[in-house]
Amino acid sequence: MALNKNHEFEELNGIKCGIVEKNVIPERVEFLKKLLEFNKYEVVVAPSPPPKVAVGQSPVAESGVSQSTAEQSQPQTQPSSPPETFTVGVTDTTFNPINAIFGRQLKTRDAKIVTLAYWQQKEPVSNDEIPYFDQKLD
Repeated sequence: MALNKNHEFEELNGIKCGIVEKNVIPERVEFLKKLLEFNKYEVVVAPSPPPKVAVGQSPVAESGVSQSTAEQSQPQTQPSSPPETFTVGVTDTTFNPINAIFGRQLKTRDAKIVTLAYWQQKEPVSNDEIPYFDQKLD
């Protein structure tokens, strides 16, 4: 159980892990895995559980129309499957992504400090020449 939302840890694939991100798409998993392994963290990736669906009565049953009449008038559609997402963690349970980014503890392959924009994949290259607190807001 985490003390706060910024420092989560749980068991992934039978290994106690500090959670980096949850519900991550495969492209983001690859980015995070390469970055964290370069920074000497052991990365564990596990499929995220499917989202919970609220259980309730169907709107057809509440309207008073018989089920067979409603089924005949509306075509059957298959529910779309949710996109496959993953939970990314590291075996270091003290890892906190917020502290690692703003504490300037992570580096890219070209020896630059990982910035928040690079971590969020908003910029293709980490530009750490101007600290985040001195940057002009758009």
